[in-house]
Amino acid sequence: MAGVSRCLKYSMFIFNFLFWVCGCIILGVSIWIRVNKDAQEALNINNSNMFVGADVLIAVGSIIMILGFLGCCGAIKESRCMLLLFFIGLLLILILQVTGGILGAVYKPQLEEGFNLVITEAANLLKENTENAKQVQESLQKFQLQGHCCGIVDGITDWGNNYNLVIDGKAVCECERKYQEENLCTYFQGRYVFKEPCKTVILNFLQTNMDIIMGIAFGMAVIEVLGLVFSMCLYCQIQRK
Repeated sequence: MAGVSRCLKYSMFIFNFLFWVCGCIILGVSIWIRVNKDAQEALNINNSNMFVGADVLIAVGSIIMILGFLGCCGAIKESRCMLLLFFIGLLLILILQVTGGILGAVYKPQLEEGFNLVITEAANLLKENTENAKQVQESLQKFQLQGHCCGIVDGITDWGNNYNLVIDGKAVCECERKYQEENLCTYFQGRYVFKEPCKTVILNFLQTNMDIIMGIAFGMAVIEVLGLVFSMCLYCQIQRK
């Protein structure tokens, strides 16, 4: 039993050390993005709403670091308390993931309806001239240039009377000559604009990368289950001593 205990002990330590390192990397990068102006400019983060993703990563990195620390110390010190806290924390995360997946499958029609409602409201803001509308327009203009798309639902017509609006030195949806050769443009009101709506680009991206997303989710679940098994086996062996 001593050999098995030693094997479990160091396997648990290595597993959680890597877990802790991943948490440090996520936390460090997200804090760097949050506070570094150069990083924000490079990633086009210029809206307070866009910092939400960085804040979420800070929270995720912190949780991973704490769990990794508990697992490492619990294994090396053979602390039942730390191992139990690690087990409970990891189990709660796994339960939340499974619950989120089930709720996503059950409420998929409502989620799609909510997504379409948000998209429609955003499209309506393109026709307005309020301060809130201007923020949405500026953010969308950057996405349009990067995604080679125009508008949200119905292309250039989403912009209404603002179809000739100039943002950051370029007219909205402006399609340069090099993209005309790739058949990405259409002629509208005396100029070329991107013809594909941004909603289509977003949906195509999600569909294309769905296998990768599912693979990452499955991989995380496997790692979490392994962590639970290691911690419970080591906890039980420590308790027998």
